[in-house]
Amino acid sequence: MDQLTVMRSFVGVTKSRSFSQAARALGISGSLVSRHVAELERSLGVHLVNRTARTISLTEAGTRYAEFAARIIDEIDREEAQLRGLRDKAEGSLAIISPKWIGSNDVGDAIVAFSTRYPKIHIRFEVGGMSERSYEFLDQGFDVSFHTRHVRDCNLMLRKIADLKFALCASPGYLRRAGEPTHVAQLGEHDCLVNTNDPIWHLRDDGHDVHLKVNEPVYSSNSYLTLRKAALAGRGVAVLPIRLVSEELADGALVSVIPDCEIPDRPLYALHSPGSQSLARVRLFLDFVAEWFRKHAPAEQARPAEQAKSA
Repeated sequence: MDQLTVMRSFVGVTKSRSFSQAARALGISGSLVSRHVAELERSLGVHLVNRTARTISLTEAGTRYAEFAARIIDEIDREEAQLRGLRDKAEGSLAIISPKWIGSNDVGDAIVAFSTRYPKIHIRFEVGGMSERSYEFLDQGFDVSFHTRHVRDCNLMLRKIADLKFALCASPGYLRRAGEPTHVAQLGEHDCLVNTNDPIWHLRDDGHDVHLKVNEPVYSSNSYLTLRKAALAGRGVAVLPIRLVSEELADGALVSVIPDCEIPDRPLYALHSPGSQSLARVRLFLDFVAEWFRKHAPAEQARPAEQAKSA
C-alpha cells in the first residue's frame, strides 16, 4: 500500500478526530481510511489510535507520528505547489539550438523579440553544432531544437512553425556570362552552388517532380550564408532560402532562374521533449515564434532574369 496515501489518511483522522470526516475530506470511503490506519499500525508495530464508540484519541506514539506525518505531507505539498508554479509561470530559463543559417537570421530575430517581450525568461541560444540524431539536443541541455528538414522521432514533441520558401537564382553577371537556362535539363550545363547537407535539388517542373543531383558543383558548402555570397559574386546558380535573399531578389542583385520551375517549401520544425509540453515558457515561446514567422513572411519579389537584363 502506498505509504504517502496511508499517511494522509492517518493525518486526516488526527485532525478531524473522525474516520468518517477524514474520509469525506479525502474523497474515499470510511472503511478504506480505517484500513489505512490499521495497516500503518501493523507496519510500525505500535498502537496509534484509541477508538471508543464516541471518541478517538491518539496514543503517545500516535501523537508523535502524527506530527511527523503532518510535517512530511506539508513539505511535499508545498514543494509540489512550487513546481506547479514553475511550470505555469512565464519565467525561468530556456535553452534553444538552431541551424546556423536560419538561427543567425529569422529564428534569431524572433528569439530576440521574444526575450524583449518576456524579460523574466532567461534565454540561452546557440546556432550550429546540430546533431543528425534529433534527440541529442536534450542530452546537451537544450529545451527546444529547430530543424529545417523532416524529423522522424515519435518520442519527441514536434511542432511545425512555418513553411520555408526557396528560390533557384543567380546573379545577372553570371547569367550574362554563361547564358540563361530555360529548362531544368539545362542546369547540368551550368556552374552550380550546392549545400552539402542538401546535395539533391528537389524541383517541380511542368507539374512533374524532378530530383536533380549536381555531380560536380563548382562551389559547395554546408552554409547557405556562404552560398549566398558565392551567388552574389557570380559564381553560379544556387537554390537558396528566400528569407536569406529576399532583399537581393527584390533589388535585382540576384534573379530568379527558370521562373516557371517551382521549389517545394521546406518545413521549419521545433522539437521539444514530451515532458516540456506543459511548461508555460515552452508553450509561450513556440506560440510566439510561430506568430512571428506568420507576421514576418518575406515578400516574394524575385525579378526574372529578362527583367534584370533590361534594368
